[in-house]
Amino acid sequence: MSSPYYFKPAADVGADHPVLEADLCIYNANAAGVAAAVQAKRDGLSVVLVNPGWHVGGLTSGGLGFTDFGNKAAVGGISLEFYKRLGQHYGNEAEWRFEPGVAEKTLDAWLSEIGVTVHHGHYLESAVVENGRISEICFTHGARARAKYFIDASYEGDLLAAAGVDFTTGREANATYGETLNGQQVREKHQFNFPVDPYVVPGDPASGLLPGIEPGLPEIGAGDHRVQAYNFRVCMTQREDIRVPFPKPAVYDRSRYELLARYIAAGWDQMFWKFDMIRGLKTDTNNHGAVSSDFIGENYAWPSASHAEREKIFQAHVNYHQGLWWFYRTDPAVPADVQAKVNTWGLAGDEFADTGHWPNQLYVREARRMKADFVMTEQHCLSKILVDDVIGLAAYTMDSHNCRRFVKDGRVFNEGDVQVHLPKPYGISYRTITPKRGQAANLLVPVCLSSSHIAYGSIRMEPVFMVLAQAAATAAGVALKQGNLAVQDVPYADLRAGLEKGNQVLVWNDALPHGNGNDNSPIGR
Repeated sequence: MSSPYYFKPAADVGADHPVLEADLCIYNANAAGVAAAVQAKRDGLSVVLVNPGWHVGGLTSGGLGFTDFGNKAAVGGISLEFYKRLGQHYGNEAEWRFEPGVAEKTLDAWLSEIGVTVHHGHYLESAVVENGRISEICFTHGARARAKYFIDASYEGDLLAAAGVDFTTGREANATYGETLNGQQVREKHQFNFPVDPYVVPGDPASGLLPGIEPGLPEIGAGDHRVQAYNFRVCMTQREDIRVPFPKPAVYDRSRYELLARYIAAGWDQMFWKFDMIRGLKTDTNNHGAVSSDFIGENYAWPSASHAEREKIFQAHVNYHQGLWWFYRTDPAVPADVQAKVNTWGLAGDEFADTGHWPNQLYVREARRMKADFVMTEQHCLSKILVDDVIGLAAYTMDSHNCRRFVKDGRVFNEGDVQVHLPKPYGISYRTITPKRGQAANLLVPVCLSSSHIAYGSIRMEPVFMVLAQAAATAAGVALKQGNLAVQDVPYADLRAGLEKGNQVLVWNDALPHGNGNDNSPIGR
């Protein structure tokens, strides 16, 4: 079996390789990147779509088949078209709970239909900025791309950073934007329900802390560098015709699961994962509970790491997450009845064929966030402040996974989880996807947009990324046709007309059900 990887660049292309040129260059062929390409082609722009990985769809085709929509009625445009295309495959109007392979084939077919070729294995190395505009981007294997406008659709914001655009990582203090849910937080969900000893030798602080536990106490509401935990969204099944046993990881460190073993011994007798059923009698299996698939505290370096450094972090996540299932399958600390149930499950053998049936996409829940002239905050999410240049709606709970573990009174706690419902869907400002004036006048950023940590926790859903990417491509089309305008100068009236033509949902009808989760499914995605 092949192992999953993050960094596997295409072969060196040499100095004589032709430069990729187009009206619009899109970096990353995740679902947002595809949405941007579709809209740009509809607006008559030539498109170059470059992808740091080797698969189309990002997280949408990388395991997250149980869609985080918050409220379906808030999803419009190309995003909704995608779910309707999935519906055509499954024989219904729209499908929101789909198999990863079907999502990838659907997106691949769409790109073929519009005549866009994906250039895979193109990992960004640098950007050339001249007179306040990106003129060229360069990749690690020697290729280059030139365009009049660029869209950074990456989960990490690599292009915005290379172009010298301001950004932040981690969590702001509550005081920064007058929030209440940002910064360090200790809450009850995904928390230890029983006391668990944190020390290598139980009861002996001098023996040191178990892996994954940090020294020091949190300061509630204070900002820091920490990033909410990542994991993989694993596609599992009990179907005997395709079930593949969970593999033992390349590196299995039993000490990583001692905390879970002690939690079980303390009395925790519930399931340690979250099954969400999708089509094909398969799952989108996510983190759940105090100790689960989230690799808490091990991703802080990811947002600004080099590609080679990310590969190491990626493999550490593979080893931890695969090791978790190996622990469930084989460790005597797991009750026999739980172990028996685990062993009725396995990986879906018809998914992720080139990576040993393990997802090819790490769930990067947040990384860089652009710092623009406008910042979305929890006040916007709660509809206490409304924006006047709406480019799409978001509707999901303000959601952050845990960021670290700490010790208090001789027991371990998790810190960082926040799950707060919204009163209704809310609008996202165009100014969140454009850099500050004077920075990169031809760059749009629909994924790592300008937002506080906790507001991003609501915005960061795949349908919303597609909505914002369509808006970015629409804006690029308006800017190009009006004489190569700076993206910051695109007239909102013209942009709005293009968005309405593209069937975007820009105004929420208060007569509709407000919603929050996914058809009343548990929150905490």
